[in-house]
Amino acid sequence: MSKEKTSEELKVEMLSQMGTKADELEIKEEELTEKQKAKKAARYEREKKRELKFAAKSEKRMASGHGGKSSLNTKRMRHGYLFILPWLIGFVLFYVKSLVQTVQFSLSDLSVQPTGGYKLKFVGFDNFLYAFRVDPQFKQVLTSSIGNMLIDVPLIIFFSLFMALLLNKKFKGRTLVRAIFFLPVILNADAITSAMEMSRAMMTGGISSSAAETANAASGIGVDYYMKLLSDLALPNKVLEYLAGAVERISDIITASGVQIIIFIAALQSIPSSMYEVAKIEGATGYETFWKVTFPMVTPHIITNVVYTVVDSFTDSKVVDLAYKTAFDQMNYGLSAAFSLISMIITILILLLVVKIIQKRTFYYN
Repeated sequence: MSKEKTSEELKVEMLSQMGTKADELEIKEEELTEKQKAKKAARYEREKKRELKFAAKSEKRMASGHGGKSSLNTKRMRHGYLFILPWLIGFVLFYVKSLVQTVQFSLSDLSVQPTGGYKLKFVGFDNFLYAFRVDPQFKQVLTSSIGNMLIDVPLIIFFSLFMALLLNKKFKGRTLVRAIFFLPVILNADAITSAMEMSRAMMTGGISSSAAETANAASGIGVDYYMKLLSDLALPNKVLEYLAGAVERISDIITASGVQIIIFIAALQSIPSSMYEVAKIEGATGYETFWKVTFPMVTPHIITNVVYTVVDSFTDSKVVDLAYKTAFDQMNYGLSAAFSLISMIITILILLLVVKIIQKRTFYYN
């Protein structure tokens, strides 16, 4: 019996030991699963933090325009900078040095040395004060140049837009007519200038004044007739003076409109045809289509043409001729530099004012 009990006891002990080991194994397995869960949770937290950090960096880079996939505005800015890069290089290499020297000359009294070179004596703003207080021609020439610019710029813009609308239509000989209007820009030589002056003299009574007088006497109709007709309509005198000035400078207006016409033609051709189709479906008239579709779409190019026209008018103004004569005829380089700087500053101020006024009513598509 004792042996049998002993064997049973042994069995019980073995089973108890096996149960203990099983419990230990289960405990170890639970500990391992908890550790694995902790590791997985820690790994997940690290990956989440890494993703959040990467997303924050990507957003920051995209906001600053340095991301791998840059926005459309950033690409357009880059294309714009590449477009003006040749001009910018030329401006830095050639124009900046001349501008600095002009400022230096305007603040100094320059005297050419017999042995070569020049000597500068600092005089401050004496040249500028002399230009406004003493010089008998500068103020008058500057005022007349600004007045002519105020008359010419609106007329050139309106005439350029009108001719662009006509030249944008399909008709025989359209390319030839476009070339004719652009010829004064390409062939801006003394021959063209002489021909325009001759035509102006013929119109106002020069070479063929007798023929013009005969024609006016025969027909009884001339510029004076139309001016009298407009005055009978009770138009203000300022309007009549403006129209008279426009008629007198019609040749200059046509000559100065070549580039502006080309820019307006490009603007008209860039308008989507779907807009005109929608306007036609809605029953819009030609007048309504122009003011509701065409004109708003070309307003950004009006700013471009205004800037170009203002700069071009001052480049060819009498102020430039006066500065040239003062420098090379009177050998007064300091005063000439002051004339140039004053003209440049006034041009910049006019441009800032005009662009600010026009930009408030400018429509930008897309």
